[in-house]
Amino acid sequence: MACLTASNGYYRFVVLFFNCLLTFGTYFCFDMPSVLQDTFEAKDDCNINDTSECTDGLGLRSDQYNLLYAVYAWTNALVVIAAGFLIDKLGNPVGLFLFSGLCLLGSCLFAIGAMLKGTAAMFPVMLLGRLLFGSGNGSLTIVQNRITAFWFRDKELAFAFGVTLSFSRAGSVLNFFLTKNFANNYGLVWTLWGGTILVAVGFLSAIITSILDVLGIKQLGQELIVKAESKKVRVKDILHFSFQFWLLALTIMFFYNGVFPFVADGSEYIQQKYNFSDESLTPSYYTGATYDVSLCLSPFLGIVIDFIGMRGILALCCGLLTIPVFGILAFTHINALVCTLWLGVTYSFAAASLWPSIPLVVPPATVGTAMGFTTSIQMIGIGVSNLIVGEILGDSDNNLGRWKWVMIFLLGNTICCVTTAALLNIIDRKRGGVLNESRRMKQIRLKGWMEKSIQSIDYNGETDQLVPNTVMPTADC
Repeated sequence: MACLTASNGYYRFVVLFFNCLLTFGTYFCFDMPSVLQDTFEAKDDCNINDTSECTDGLGLRSDQYNLLYAVYAWTNALVVIAAGFLIDKLGNPVGLFLFSGLCLLGSCLFAIGAMLKGTAAMFPVMLLGRLLFGSGNGSLTIVQNRITAFWFRDKELAFAFGVTLSFSRAGSVLNFFLTKNFANNYGLVWTLWGGTILVAVGFLSAIITSILDVLGIKQLGQELIVKAESKKVRVKDILHFSFQFWLLALTIMFFYNGVFPFVADGSEYIQQKYNFSDESLTPSYYTGATYDVSLCLSPFLGIVIDFIGMRGILALCCGLLTIPVFGILAFTHINALVCTLWLGVTYSFAAASLWPSIPLVVPPATVGTAMGFTTSIQMIGIGVSNLIVGEILGDSDNNLGRWKWVMIFLLGNTICCVTTAALLNIIDRKRGGVLNESRRMKQIRLKGWMEKSIQSIDYNGETDQLVPNTVMPTADC
């Protein structure tokens, strides 16, 4: 640590590396039930005398399995609002330790619950573990984004957000590739503990990130400023968030309302529409291609967006270019892989442009609160969309007519995204165009502000002190 100096450019990239490791393990563990669904719902037919040919299942009912995801989503939506305010108030180190610790504790309880197979305590312990995991994971992402926003604001902000997203998605992708085979070779319990070890690595990274963050702020001489800003944070600050922020949050919600429900149910739709067998892995690979594209593109898109700006315009274009995806899926028989790759590209551009825009439209001291509200709005929207999709499909099997209406519903969400994105660009232009500002335009604006500030300095003859009449321009909030 002694050789690290916060004033050097490489310091923030060291912070970024450990910051990225925070959620690699949690994203890996989040979708482990999805990969192991058959094992979770299978009956355990092993006996003491002969275990050579048996199914190592937990025997969960379908409603119990889905409850493991539901309790995560709704807990996440409720906790992140308070978590964002808490982080702004108490600081990053408290948030990192608390929420990373909750993820680790939740993962441990989930694995312990699987070890209690055959007892009445099994499912309640697993459910409690999932609840704690959900309480920590969404909130941990907020701390991660807040740290990224502090160290990369007015620098490589979109690139840094893209890298963190890629690390998280790498956890999801590796889970889909590795977990099933690992479970087949070593069993369910050891597989769940393996995921817990990855979460523990994230907990250690949280400690290192906290140290780097605190030391860096001290070296930059901003410790008192950060503390003063945190004391100013009030719950009523949300009433003063700009119209830009709320439009941005709605744009994120509507876009994700189209992507996430499709990824959750897309493999079944592709299997039915394109007549794949029940044993075929191709529908899952096709659906997962959306995240695969995001994993590869996000960091590079961040570099481009940092240079050209145009965040609001890109968000609008992403919505417009996503509309044909659901139209093709609903009304044509074009290869589904074309659609999922196409969706992966628009999703990558949207994520790289929308989330880094939040720190630009709220005060720095309230970034955590703003991220919390945005995440909550997003999770509530996705949860409601999943319920609507479930109602449309009902209990019917192999009903492509109902699936067509699902695609139309997702298309409707995308059209709503286009509407809010268009309004966002109109409002942003009236308020200075901060979202679409390129790096060169920002440098010109800051240079102009400096020249204006120097010209407007008054000299106090009694104390010979310089008294500036202007303050640093901030986002319109």
